[in-house]
Amino acid sequence: MRSVPPSEAAYDELRLRQWSRGTARSAGIDRRDLLRLLAAASAAGPLAGLAAPASAAPAAGAPSVPSVPSAPSAPSAPSAPSAPGIVKPLPPEVFTVRGTNAETNFAALRRTGLLTPADRFFVRNHTVTPRIDAAAWRLTVWGSGLTGPAVEFTYDELRALPAVTRTAFVECAGNARSFYATQQNQQVSGTAWTLGAIGTARWRGARLSDVLRRAGLGRDAVDVLPRGLDDEVVADGIRLGRVRRPLPVAKALDDVLLAYEMNGRPLPPDHGHPVRLIVPSWVGVASIKWVGDIEVSAEPLVSPWNTGLYRLFGPGYPPQGSAPLTRQTLKSAFEVAPGASFPAGRRQVLTGRSWSGGAPVRTVEVSTDGGVRWRRARLRDQPRSGSWVRWSADWVPEAPGPAVLLARATDRTGRTQPETSVHNTQGYLFDAVVRHEVRVV
Repeated sequence: MRSVPPSEAAYDELRLRQWSRGTARSAGIDRRDLLRLLAAASAAGPLAGLAAPASAAPAAGAPSVPSVPSAPSAPSAPSAPSAPGIVKPLPPEVFTVRGTNAETNFAALRRTGLLTPADRFFVRNHTVTPRIDAAAWRLTVWGSGLTGPAVEFTYDELRALPAVTRTAFVECAGNARSFYATQQNQQVSGTAWTLGAIGTARWRGARLSDVLRRAGLGRDAVDVLPRGLDDEVVADGIRLGRVRRPLPVAKALDDVLLAYEMNGRPLPPDHGHPVRLIVPSWVGVASIKWVGDIEVSAEPLVSPWNTGLYRLFGPGYPPQGSAPLTRQTLKSAFEVAPGASFPAGRRQVLTGRSWSGGAPVRTVEVSTDGGVRWRRARLRDQPRSGSWVRWSADWVPEAPGPAVLLARATDRTGRTQPETSVHNTQGYLFDAVVRHEVRVV
């Protein structure tokens, strides 16, 4: 019988100590390069990922991942702006293009319901969206944490497993990063997201736990490392390989999905077709897109995405950074365009959304006078773990001029959004109340 797994916090502390001592194995990258990346991160250096011209080499000991034939390309809408490597149209009223990424403009969610349609779901790409033929796709599960040799699953074999449906948000760890600079006057590196690097969908797929058990999960397995099929990443001249990030076995056996549907349809290319991970409530990088292989290891694993990246660095943290990021934080956003105008003396219904990676949202308060007075907003959904809740509040603007709208959420753990967020050099997990500036006319 498997022993009781450690809590997420205990696991993270353990990995941090193992990484510091050099006893965790670097999966697919030389340890010296990881140390260079760590040094750049702790100094707030630029960490912009660029696609390399060649595919990543497999990790040491990994089975070779075959090249997957591409699916036929669909033409993009010629009038829509585009980002390098993103397949779907990106109309400017819906998206703000940020390098290889596309942020959803929050006002575009006002009439979308609880679920974010795929054509309005943000895109976070480290390189470019691959076009993969589901019929040729294979998932290889391998490693020292299995009781036998590598096991391969086809797309049809994965879909033949018992299916599970979960409603969950996926959010980039750097969502709201720009507010460190604009609200707190603090320098950070990374994509300058506002609040739109999040979306909620109904995901359907196979439990990762079912796949691992069918592959022969061993009693001594400690880490599970999914790896994507997109191009390898190069940051600051360091070849990082394909995007991959280890999960503790406890999390992998809990609520993680190998999803093949999004809102009742096959995954679109930009969102992981044919199969992606969904790791509810965790930072978005854990939900690996275009997953092609999964290493199951009997020894601890580290990768660039839980060492130099996706840790907290800065004056308030140890030199090697915090433990790797897991759960998302607490946020609120108005479904109102920045700088929007409202007529004085006419009743308005302000709408927005709040979410937490720690627990369901309990209450939301809004202020329409820059924080002098607060009042409860009406919740429009039953708060649930791993999902956001929509809310609304009435407002009658008074005298013409600038106005500041504020929203703050409290979740069921009792945590409330603070006035300021603790600074870290890469701008992760901004959780402070966001000042939303509008105008009364």
